Amino acid sequence: MTLLRHHAATSAPGQPSVSVTPGEDGFRYISFTAHRLDAGATLSGDSHGQETALIVLGGRCAIASGHTQFQKVGERTDVWARTPAHAVLLPPGSPYQVHAKTPLHLVVASAPPNPGAKPAEPRHIAPDQVTVEHRGEGQTYRYIQHLLPPNAAAASLILVEVYTPAGNWSSFPPHKHDEEAPPRESELEEVYYYQVSPRTGFAIQRVYTPDRSIDETLAPGDGDLVLVPRGYHPVVATPGHECYYLNVMAGPTRAWNFQVDPEYAHLMNWQNPPVAE
Repeated sequence: MTLLRHHAATSAPGQPSVSVTPGEDGFRYISFTAHRLDAGATLSGDSHGQETALIVLGGRCAIASGHTQFQKVGERTDVWARTPAHAVLLPPGSPYQVHAKTPLHLVVASAPPNPGAKPAEPRHIAPDQVTVEHRGEGQTYRYIQHLLPPNAAAASLILVEVYTPAGNWSSFPPHKHDEEAPPRESELEEVYYYQVSPRTGFAIQRVYTPDRSIDETLAPGDGDLVLVPRGYHPVVATPGHECYYLNVMAGPTRAWNFQVDPEYAHLMNWQNPPVAE
């Protein structure tokens, strides 16, 4: 099992810099690709049987899906502007075309719709629709932007941006969401797509299960991807280097119910935000 995917320094036009698909390393739900497009470039695809999110981490683009046109998607130069990302959410069976108006940093994330999910139309998620949260305090303080929280209308995906100051911890206390046992816990796979400033730095992430069948300590750098098929998964930003990551979560239901590692439960210093069953 390879939980750390290093980004490709260069990639052919239309090819992702880092990716994961179901069937790889214990993943069953999430597909994820990150792209860097030059101004004027086009990326085409199809959501097929998946709910698909096109997340603009930096730059501006136009996105077309059938008769639906979104001409102004994206505004920040990169994630360090700290304004929420723009995203376009597509239902299954949606062909799409992304036209980069500037150099573009784009993530394509998808997962199969949950049973009983209602059909939807393509929609643009703008920054003014995003809920922000200040979580933790002191060495566990981090800043969170809920692009697509569990209580938002969607068929499977949960999307979150997290900024962790240099030297601080996030995804803390260690928690897991790998069992479908509502309302105590939900089964959700997760990926962490990292950006680090300055780019020469790295973060540290541990992924471990209660029985230690998984117990890995990873050092993702700028542009790298960490897979969390199950288990606890805390993160720390190294001193002098701020850490950003985009979380994508998906599973059999869209509920973010989790269990904290009992050894660290006494360090919980934030309130679990509401989830959708």
